[in-house]
Amino acid sequence: MNFSFPYFKNVNFPDRYILPEKLFSYLQTNFSDYIKEVGKSSLGKPIYMMTLGTGPTKIAAWSQMHGNESTATLAMLDLLVIFEKHPELKDKLFNSIQLDFIFMLNPDGSEQWTRRNAFDIDINRDFLRSSSTEMKILKSIVFNGNYSYLLNLHDQRTIFTTDGVHPATLSFLAPSESTEREITENRKKSMAVIAGIYLHMKQILPQRIAKYTDEFYPTSTGDNFMKAGIPSVLFEGGFYENDIAREKTREFYTQALYFALKAMSVLKGDTYSYETYLDIPQNKESHFDLIYRNVKLNTDFECILDIAVQYREILDENKNLTYQPIVVEVGDLNHKKGWTEIDCSDKRFVSVKKFPKLDALMDFSFE
Repeated sequence: MNFSFPYFKNVNFPDRYILPEKLFSYLQTNFSDYIKEVGKSSLGKPIYMMTLGTGPTKIAAWSQMHGNESTATLAMLDLLVIFEKHPELKDKLFNSIQLDFIFMLNPDGSEQWTRRNAFDIDINRDFLRSSSTEMKILKSIVFNGNYSYLLNLHDQRTIFTTDGVHPATLSFLAPSESTEREITENRKKSMAVIAGIYLHMKQILPQRIAKYTDEFYPTSTGDNFMKAGIPSVLFEGGFYENDIAREKTREFYTQALYFALKAMSVLKGDTYSYETYLDIPQNKESHFDLIYRNVKLNTDFECILDIAVQYREILDENKNLTYQPIVVEVGDLNHKKGWTEIDCSDKRFVSVKKFPKLDALMDFSFE
């Protein structure tokens, strides 16, 4: 457990936003022998899969099923640099496994930095009907690939913590197969992988690793692949203190992705130490990005309340991410915390309106 993992950032992709054409060009230029086009998106963009390794344990993974969740794509790009600089990590691993990594399953949503695809379908909730082109592609690959494991790679919001104090920078899930949430053999296999990640990462990232809720979602991807008999592991990349651009999250995600592959190469479907998964704390929905406390509004009657703000990621006309403060809740928020809190007891609320508007850009200040 004292293994020191070398981290190198892929300098070709310094930011969270990845232009699909830039990714495609990079893969074609540098990894043409390892990639193939496996289909096209709703708007006709190519979807590429990279195959690494010749081992008997076959793993399928996919990133950016939700277009505005890019950490997994960046983590895989970082891993490619790490493997180039440290081939000893790559060689042993890929003698044991074959990894089929689908980059940017939703390139249309990725280009526009939206969760859904071009037809406003949430691909992650499209398993049963398969209305989207992208889900048809994913299911065809997985069900024809004879895979031992699946990696369903996502990001989560900044609202989650492990204990009401520390952010849930990484969360994992062995999805349920039914509403009863039984611990089946498949779930044990997924739990064992997550346990392997956790045992390596808990010293690197103390008090910031959580379990995602195992509530069964009848139309979701991981739950249904698990139900179909393929052990699936959900990744969720979250928030790290003072890291709105998720640079630290990217680094930790890269390490976790490596340790997941390592665990799969060792376990080979075994359920060894799966119980450790049960020790991982559950995600708690406890925080807002910013809370203004004790705000006195400019009303005809005394009105003192709290205002909660979340930073929404908006892609500007130059394809740069901006972080815009949006009012998400007002009232008595003593049951919630903010990553930043400002006491406004002695400040004057300055706004053209008497009160803040929910789900609107913050248009007030304090003096």
